[in-house]
Amino acid sequence: MNEKLGLQSRDIAAIDLGSNSFHMVVAKVVGEDLQIVSRHKQRVRLASGLGKDKLLTEEAIQRGVDCLAMFAERLQGFEIGNVRIAATHTLRQARNANFFMRRAREVLPFPIEIISGIEEARLIYLGVAHTQPESKTKLVIDIGGGSTEMIIGNGFEPELVNNTLMGCVSFTNQFFANGKLSKKNFSKAGISAQQQFESLVEQYKKKSWDAALGSSGTIKAIKEVLIGMGYDDGVITSKRMAKLIEALCEFDSIDNIKMPGLNDERKPVFAAGVAILDAIINRLKIKELYFSDGALREGLLYEMEERFERSDIRMRTTENLARKHHVDLNHADKIRKQTHKFLKQVVGKEGILKHGEQASLLGWSAMLHEVGLSISYQGFHRHSAYILQHTNMPGFNHEQQLLLATLARFHRKSLKLQEMPEFNLFKKKHILTLIRILRLSVLLNGQRNEDKLPSIKIVVSNDNEWLLECDDIEWLENNKLLHADLITEQEYWQKADWELKFD
Repeated sequence: MNEKLGLQSRDIAAIDLGSNSFHMVVAKVVGEDLQIVSRHKQRVRLASGLGKDKLLTEEAIQRGVDCLAMFAERLQGFEIGNVRIAATHTLRQARNANFFMRRAREVLPFPIEIISGIEEARLIYLGVAHTQPESKTKLVIDIGGGSTEMIIGNGFEPELVNNTLMGCVSFTNQFFANGKLSKKNFSKAGISAQQQFESLVEQYKKKSWDAALGSSGTIKAIKEVLIGMGYDDGVITSKRMAKLIEALCEFDSIDNIKMPGLNDERKPVFAAGVAILDAIINRLKIKELYFSDGALREGLLYEMEERFERSDIRMRTTENLARKHHVDLNHADKIRKQTHKFLKQVVGKEGILKHGEQASLLGWSAMLHEVGLSISYQGFHRHSAYILQHTNMPGFNHEQQLLLATLARFHRKSLKLQEMPEFNLFKKKHILTLIRILRLSVLLNGQRNEDKLPSIKIVVSNDNEWLLECDDIEWLENNKLLHADLITEQEYWQKADWELKFD
């Protein structure tokens, strides 16, 4: 029917690798509409397999891989660009996350992004905003297995975004490990929750909101249990939460809970989720909280589609960060254009796509490689790397930020490549190519003057031998300082077992 009407359609999917459950949403984009086709959920309990040493157990990893193998069956025939997978708190914490990612890639041939807590919160807000009736300002709360996100936004734009390290799995282990349900345990969990976000309370109260919305499994389960208790509208209030806690305390232990609307899978972590939400509602003085079907996975879907229609949020992030750190934007843009020219010359040889993700990240790294100058010139490449790795950068996942940081770290001075981090989304040989391109682009524009460079071309003999060719045979004779810098750069390359020639 859609084809007959002349509407083009494509299938897209988003997967949320949460601490308690993995979720997958499949949708069809038809014209300007996004139609949800199917939803899939599997209780994986990844967080329960994360030990004090921050290592995931083999059993937890296997549960996750088995789930992804099932998801892979549904995604057969999907193009890589139409599937987005985001990993959250537990894989942010796990020291062996890279091992999990490699195992996952064996059964699911799509890249997995580990996103920051702030990025997770931003995407949750986007998912809720797109699936709820319009309200001017919204407070969105999402209680996951290992973290809780609280966001206030206006329309589709989040304005106050926070991620706190409290979740229904972690709080179960901390306050309900013995399985006992008592007012004392609820009180301890509630006080700890309030301590986690106490410093944020005044910001939220001052900002205010028109509607309070809760998303994901914990708040959905609370809504359904309240309906089972006779509150047919499912609205969550402070008084109703108090009644719910009283009802829970009538049971001796978590295993014995029997409440209409509460399924066996949610039961082990339900009490901790109730304690966290009760603390938030009371401390922020939320009068009524409504459940929203939208969540992280929906946010991923809508952003996948909107990226093709509006200015990329990552470009806005890059520009804002450059301005914040007083980057010389004219100089940075000159280097960005130089990297683009060089990239076109090595595209086929080095296996990098001209318009791929890495090409975009190279351009953004060119714009941001000097942010560290705002701290100090001495070792500013290291300062830049630190800022780019640890700053909140909306639109960028963990590895994308790490790649930006790596390019900034190695854009000058000695090439201590043994310090290069491990990547899952990007191949090492491609990263090394980007490092070479950025270094040469920065070096050739090192004089920071308005003189136009002659036409310079890169010729790649093999992975380690690069030649700079110039039509102007006197270009180095007329640029003594540049010649000296190239000789120094040549020495850096030799120590890294690379070869740089110029004539």
